[in-house]
Amino acid sequence: MQHPEPNDNEIKLSTKRYIVSKTDPKGIIEYGNDYFVEISGYTEKELIGQPHSIIRHPDMPKIVFKMMWDRIKRNENIMAVVKNLAKDGSYYWVVTEFEAKVDPISNEIISYTAFRKAAPRKAIEAIEPIYKKLVEIEETGGMEASEKYLRGFLEEKNTSYDALIDELVQNKGIFKIFFAAMKKMFG
Repeated sequence: MQHPEPNDNEIKLSTKRYIVSKTDPKGIIEYGNDYFVEISGYTEKELIGQPHSIIRHPDMPKIVFKMMWDRIKRNENIMAVVKNLAKDGSYYWVVTEFEAKVDPISNEIISYTAFRKAAPRKAIEAIEPIYKKLVEIEETGGMEASEKYLRGFLEEKNTSYDALIDELVQNKGIFKIFFAAMKKMFG
């Protein structure tokens, strides 16, 4: 399936609704809730069986996805602020968290569920210039150079990616409660 041409139309997400999608271990979409289907602009039939990267926005640094995949493959959680691409080329910002489902017999990961909520404007404004810089670096120096820059940026701020995102999205009360509730509901 062809990636749409990005445009400047932002889809404002409801703060009261959430997006859920589930993939197999290789990132192929197996399920998307109604809000995911609605916001993405694809039909459920168009989404199922597609790689989750179908909604990857070119403004997103590859290093962020590498970091997310590295973590979730080890069954470690990661929360990230992500800009996604809808079918019509518009975009939407989310805070996403993952849960891996592990086979009780083989102990291998059999699926991933992503829970997403509207990203706070403050978090978007803070992360956008960082992502822009990382994408620029990736275009000239590749993902390795981008990873070095991100590592240096975080060291300079004396923080980690997780701590930075926690701070940006105010991951204390409401977000923690939301993601815990989602995991109970879909776990």
